[in-house]
Amino acid sequence: MPKDNSIKSVLIIGSGPIVIGQACEFDYSGSQAARSLREEGIKVILINSNPATIMTDPMMADRVYLLPLTPESIEQILQENQIDAVLPTMGGQTALNLCKEVDELGIWQKYNCRLIGVDVAAIDTAEDREKFRQLMLKIGVKVAPSKVANSFLEGKEFAQEIGYPLVIRPSFTLGGTGGGFVHSKDDLDEALQRGLTASPIHEVLVEKAVLGWKEYELELLRDKNDNVVIICTVENLDPMGVHTGDSITVAPAMTLSDSSFQDMRNQAMLMMRSLGNFAGGCNVQFAQDPQTEQLIAVEINPRVSRSSALASKATGYPIAKIAAKLAIGYSLDELKNQITQTTSAYFEPALDYVIVKIPRWNFDKFKGANDTLGLQMKSVGEVMAIGRSFTEAIQKACQSLENEAVGLGYYGKSLMKSDELVDYIKTPKWDRIFRIKDALMAGVTVKTIVQATGIDRWFIYQIQKICNIEREIANHNIDSLPEDLLKEAKKNGFSDLQICKILHGDCDEEQIYEKRKALGITRVYKMVDTCAAEFEAKTPYFYSTFEG
Repeated sequence: MPKDNSIKSVLIIGSGPIVIGQACEFDYSGSQAARSLREEGIKVILINSNPATIMTDPMMADRVYLLPLTPESIEQILQENQIDAVLPTMGGQTALNLCKEVDELGIWQKYNCRLIGVDVAAIDTAEDREKFRQLMLKIGVKVAPSKVANSFLEGKEFAQEIGYPLVIRPSFTLGGTGGGFVHSKDDLDEALQRGLTASPIHEVLVEKAVLGWKEYELELLRDKNDNVVIICTVENLDPMGVHTGDSITVAPAMTLSDSSFQDMRNQAMLMMRSLGNFAGGCNVQFAQDPQTEQLIAVEINPRVSRSSALASKATGYPIAKIAAKLAIGYSLDELKNQITQTTSAYFEPALDYVIVKIPRWNFDKFKGANDTLGLQMKSVGEVMAIGRSFTEAIQKACQSLENEAVGLGYYGKSLMKSDELVDYIKTPKWDRIFRIKDALMAGVTVKTIVQATGIDRWFIYQIQKICNIEREIANHNIDSLPEDLLKEAKKNGFSDLQICKILHGDCDEEQIYEKRKALGITRVYKMVDTCAAEFEAKTPYFYSTFEG
């Protein structure tokens, strides 16, 4: 069935001010959605209190309201415009919370405006920790042992029942705000008080902490015919204990066994279908015990998110654009794949490259801030790199961080001793990935690093590979550097400046460039085509690499 022709005008709710945990990703999604709906001849009215966004450009929507994100503003817009439907899934948690508040006041009903892309029951279930837990148990999806507390005394009682370490998760907050780990009863009072205060409904989930488990995130789309596709599976390099927005993430997932991957897919689809009968996007987070491969559901968000923006760029599949079209009644098989322009959007991207996202922090601006990473998101941005291998992608990402890194390494800086490094990397901090590499260069074993960090050994072996190439390069000067070693270094993401810093003797970046150019070691450009070259791609979306 084609689109719902009764929808002539749609209100899109933006995400408001850019804050840590909710930033430009939602501007990207809102802009995509507005363009997608206007393509269909639908009038788009947009509200966002933040004028410094692309979505509030007069070109993006038919009418833009720069008003506070409050029920009063929504009512004013509904009075001034004939609006058939509201799409709240493009404005992060702010938009979902506002949509729920407006619904409770009966305003949507009063103005005959219906929700699309999600329903209020789904928002409630996903964000109310107890309802989410009950639903998971009902559909047979495992969750960590937990209880919901609405008071300080209740929280203390449950904490004693469940045992330490614990995690405190407030309901209806974004970016892990108010959340935290409790390792002993000495930390409990402060953590409980903070969580209850942060939650708009004065509610927290007291949950057994699965620290050290592996963390995965899946991006899903569903249409009105209950067709579900999984657009991307993202793996967190850091184990559970670091907010996903502060973790280095990799797509596609690198260390999942096939049976675990299929199990995760099936559970994610079951979770999305059990949330309600809406058409749109959602993302699901899982934790996996690295020893037994047991899976537990962490949370589900019935909206586009930070990771949806990453998945869109990583796969070339425009999640927000397609989600907006699904919300107005199209089914996946009726929409065109935006990349090939010939096949349908009812497919799952296949990647023949690796994506690495590294968050960016700015602790210098926040004097006295604790730079240890935990449940509450602290990053103020991120970089994303594409390569043919994990080693190439992580080195390219490190080069983009604007922190003097010329690859995975700081060169010419004083290093800690090996035992100090092992101690340092036990605590997640912004520079842990660099210190892991320093530890490997200092002779610390892969096993020791895995035990200290909880990071999967596959990733540590990949960093070991970078170290091995670096050691080989260090045996040469620019004249004796062999062609095959230079080619290997470039394939694994080493920058010209990085090679220059590792070599013996005097040389500069330009000399390395001229040498490899003379040897024919130059960049080639490959396409992000979402279907691993199975179909011809029509989109000019490329990444550079040194593979032939």
